[in-house]
Amino acid sequence: MARPHPETISPTAHYTGYVWFAHGLSHEAFATRTGRFMYRALRGPNVIARRVGLASLEGMLLARHRLIDLRLAHAIDAGEIQQVVEVAAGLSPRGWRFATRYGDRITYVEADLPAMIAHKRRILAALGGQAAHHRTIEVNALAEAGPASLAAVCATLDPAKGTAIVTEGLINYFERDIVLGMWRRFAAALRRFPRGRYLSDLMLRDDNRGSISTGFAWFLSAFVRGRVHLPFETAEQTQRALASTGLTGILLDPRAFAIEIADLEAAGASRVRIIEAVAGPETPAG
Repeated sequence: MARPHPETISPTAHYTGYVWFAHGLSHEAFATRTGRFMYRALRGPNVIARRVGLASLEGMLLARHRLIDLRLAHAIDAGEIQQVVEVAAGLSPRGWRFATRYGDRITYVEADLPAMIAHKRRILAALGGQAAHHRTIEVNALAEAGPASLAAVCATLDPAKGTAIVTEGLINYFERDIVLGMWRRFAAALRRFPRGRYLSDLMLRDDNRGSISTGFAWFLSAFVRGRVHLPFETAEQTQRALASTGLTGILLDPRAFAIEIADLEAAGASRVRIIEAVAGPETPAG
């Protein structure tokens, strides 16, 4: 079985890739030895956090992943979305799962930087290879123009079909101005389609206050080997920022979907929100 070279994958990609596998959301082809080591190393702290009612990293990651899945599936099942571009897809199994689930009903494009895309292609080759409705492409989410820009990626899609852009584990790596620039590019790319939807996770300052929450954010920063940015304070502030970039959005609390999301850890879910936004006059589903 082909394996990605671990030295070119971030710690978060290793760990999250194994979290999805450990919880039945992925295939072993996406799991790395480094991810298994990190998952086992953090199992104790995660278990302790859950027992005492604190947020665990694993609980937060699962809440955001499952709610994005839920809302994306809802949009596809409703006939609103026929094409998906997952930006910074990393070792996420979402493209593989959705392509398997929906077949040629959707076109799923996994986009990332060149090294990560090379790894993803090896993984998909081990699972049978890419298909016309599931492919990979290089992208730089910070590029304004050029062949690796999101605009160029979206230009390869059918302009007559509803399209979603998905990001997971990306936004909180960047400061506010960079995030706003990305959102403007996302909105512009989505306007070429009759329906354009944006789904993403986001950590807010309001949801991560206090000594315990600050400790959680510090731990997360240490885990990703870099600063975790919290560019927005409240859901309302975020919605105004989205609107300023051309996206009309709402922020979903994973805890509101506890009935639909199995084994939701409330404390972990409280640390993250899911953005559901549209480009243009359309209003996102509640």
